[in-house]
Amino acid sequence: MKILEVKALAIPDIKVVRFGRFPDHRGYFGEHFRKSDFNTHPQMEFLRGVDFFQCNESYSKNRTIRGLHFQWNPYMGKLVRTLSGRMTDLVLDIRKGSPTFGKIIAYDLPAAKDADFGEWIWIPPGFAHGNYFCEDSHIEYFCSGEYSPGCEAGISPLASDLDWSMCNSKLRKEFDSISNDNPLMTDKDRNGHSLASWISSPNSDHFIFR
Repeated sequence: MKILEVKALAIPDIKVVRFGRFPDHRGYFGEHFRKSDFNTHPQMEFLRGVDFFQCNESYSKNRTIRGLHFQWNPYMGKLVRTLSGRMTDLVLDIRKGSPTFGKIIAYDLPAAKDADFGEWIWIPPGFAHGNYFCEDSHIEYFCSGEYSPGCEAGISPLASDLDWSMCNSKLRKEFDSISNDNPLMTDKDRNGHSLASWISSPNSDHFIFR
């Protein structure tokens, strides 16, 4: 695996891993995961000891909004990439006591077939994860825990008490445009917790900043 760059986003625990592709006149070849590189590359310390137990994929139509989801018992981190189309990832800090608690950021992950690189985004436990789509898109994500019904919850990305002050202003404006125009959402996501109602739940104590 050719790891080109690892960068931290505005909330430093959220990482983007850029990996190389090898293009030629036929298209390209890319190795997007190799466990030994994840375990030994000097910039990948944040994934030391993380095992992936489940790999999911999803297809979303244009103007879909998903999330913001999280899980405990077991905790689940997600390593996400776009296979086709364009995904914008949404990440909300739900760790009580964190200096960025309640703040949400966005990161744009288009699937550029002609680019000589691809990207993963890593969302560790302690963060609520979602995304929105400006075109029909197909994504893949590795999970560091198996799905556990009854130990999951969601905060609505439409909740009025989320703090968007750290979010890229262009992406925030784009999200607002979609969310104000009858987005494709499940009732479960649309009617998820507000930040305040989640804090009042005893289950919120599963996520403490350390």
